[in-house]
Amino acid sequence: MPKIKYKTITMKTKYWKPGEDYLIHTLEFVGKHAKDNDFLVISEKAISIALGRIVNEAKISPGLSARLLASFWMRRIWGYLLGPLARINQTNLERLRNYPIKEGANHKQTILSYAGPIYALKNFSESGIDGSNLPYEFVSLPLEDPKIIAKEIHSFVKEKIGISIIVIILDSDKSFSFKDLHLTSRPTTLKKILNIGPFAYLLGRFLKLRARSTPIATSDEYLSPEISLRISAIANKAIKSGAGRTVWDMSKYFNVGITEVSWEMLESLTHRPVVIVRRLDG
Repeated sequence: MPKIKYKTITMKTKYWKPGEDYLIHTLEFVGKHAKDNDFLVISEKAISIALGRIVNEAKISPGLSARLLASFWMRRIWGYLLGPLARINQTNLERLRNYPIKEGANHKQTILSYAGPIYALKNFSESGIDGSNLPYEFVSLPLEDPKIIAKEIHSFVKEKIGISIIVIILDSDKSFSFKDLHLTSRPTTLKKILNIGPFAYLLGRFLKLRARSTPIATSDEYLSPEISLRISAIANKAIKSGAGRTVWDMSKYFNVGITEVSWEMLESLTHRPVVIVRRLDG
């Protein structure tokens, strides 16, 4: 069978800070570029920040478990055992082996409080909680009910301009596939993508399974997981990564410490939180 081809159209915007009306911004973009049955893919993090679902970890008081996770689990177990097993590159291994104790403990306490101990065992982007493209010690939380938001965006666009689109909410954190088996390390509302916590990351990386960005929710409940993952992978390439995929990349980009990136620095960048993906063969 011929390979299906897709076209992407990106939305370049200012940085979406808390309180931003993402529905209006999305509607303006869709009205200019979308057609019926296009996929509209939106970054979960961009929506979370706009909704104010962020935590300032500078105000967190870590417990003993969080401190042990930062000082021992991340530095020793991930840095020297699990990291090499997961084929993590040398740059990120060094980051794990020098994982910041104070800030790291605050972060792990956030994971323990909002996601639970299983997710706190993961190395990065635990349960979709991370600080990339956020200033200072802020991190974003996953959406509480992303399926409702996906359907809300679909209905809002349909009501306002009469275009019927398929909405996918995306996390750049990877899911892993082997034929019809799809594994993810964080919660998703797509039933046939199995969430097995950090084990998905370890197995996927160790076995070199096919890695694609994770669809968190879709407005079309009949959309297959394979199509959802395929569209998510295409969209993620178009969205790119802003100032970087990790807080280390972000601090390197701006040449400041990992907790010294400001709102103004992030606002100086071009952001692409929304992508239209269109099948070219109709």
